[in-house]
Amino acid sequence: MLRRAPFLLFVCAIVGLCSCNGGTMYKKYITIPESVWDVKNPVTFTVPVKDTTNYYDIFVNVRNADGYDFSNLYLFIDVASPMHTSERDTLECQLADPNTGKWMGDGLGDIWDNKILFKRNVRFPHSGNYIFTYTQAMRVDRLPLIMDIGLSIEPIKSQAKTH
Repeated sequence: MLRRAPFLLFVCAIVGLCSCNGGTMYKKYITIPESVWDVKNPVTFTVPVKDTTNYYDIFVNVRNADGYDFSNLYLFIDVASPMHTSERDTLECQLADPNTGKWMGDGLGDIWDNKILFKRNVRFPHSGNYIFTYTQAMRVDRLPLIMDIGLSIEPIKSQAKTH
């Protein structure tokens, strides 16, 4: 039994290293209660930013059920900086091919995950907390079968900027 202990420790260390997020600066999902996203209940992510020199790609992550009635999801995305400035963008998240109805993204059973690029090559000009607020903008007050909504911020692979 004692001889197995170092081997088990080695396996646990490898599993721990492999499960790392590959350099993702921030990644979080928020579960939508009862998988019905009410327009009155925006989702908020608070992102602590320390690095103001590197560039990042920002993604919206959407998890929906197979019976979702639309091929897309419109979002209003408000971003507030530590300097108390804010900006609003509208993003269309294409979840299914509009012609065929075939779901895009990765599916497991009747659940689909999509990672949609929101902003490319973003540099955060100030350190501190950035607040990302998503509001569904689908002309339906209570939007069923959106299960989780997420935000991921990843350093761009090559720091060569393409503006």
